[in-house]
Amino acid sequence: MSESTPESGQLGQGQQRHVIVMGVSGSGKSTIAEGIAERTGWVFGEADEFHPAANIAKMEAGTPLTDEDRWPWLEALNAWMRERAAAGESTVITCSALRRVYRDRLREGLDSLDFLHLDGPAEVIASRMEGRKGHFMPPELLQSQLDTLEALDPDESGVVLDLRHTPDELIDEALTWLNLPT
Repeated sequence: MSESTPESGQLGQGQQRHVIVMGVSGSGKSTIAEGIAERTGWVFGEADEFHPAANIAKMEAGTPLTDEDRWPWLEALNAWMRERAAAGESTVITCSALRRVYRDRLREGLDSLDFLHLDGPAEVIASRMEGRKGHFMPPELLQSQLDTLEALDPDESGVVLDLRHTPDELIDEALTWLNLPT
């Protein structure tokens, strides 16, 4: 577990918490975010459901998304988190959040936002992608995501978790880092 901030999940304590489980496609974001939501009672959001149809069609065709494709999607995710915050709800949402500028956009208007970055060897992720059925993201786009991925900066509240751990281990590690009961 590699932390990128000394606060170690302290931001936002005593108020609504917002967490993004981030990483490239196939890293296990949905499994871990759903597990966190189940254990905490927080509202779960699946970022794939926020993509406009044009983005999904582009990815299905094997074409990487551009920044222009991503901005409306990121704005929809941010609006969803802000709406939940206004309702007094904490959230855990999946999102690739590949670049710092995307993470900055996701943070806008929120008191705090923690990132749990699921990271590991490209070969492991590629193998997972090959084995899954019914997802619009083809394995051929993995390299474009890896090329785009920017590590969390030291001033971002987040932690890197090794995706080779079991889902239960990852959920426990995430909750521990967030200073929540496991």
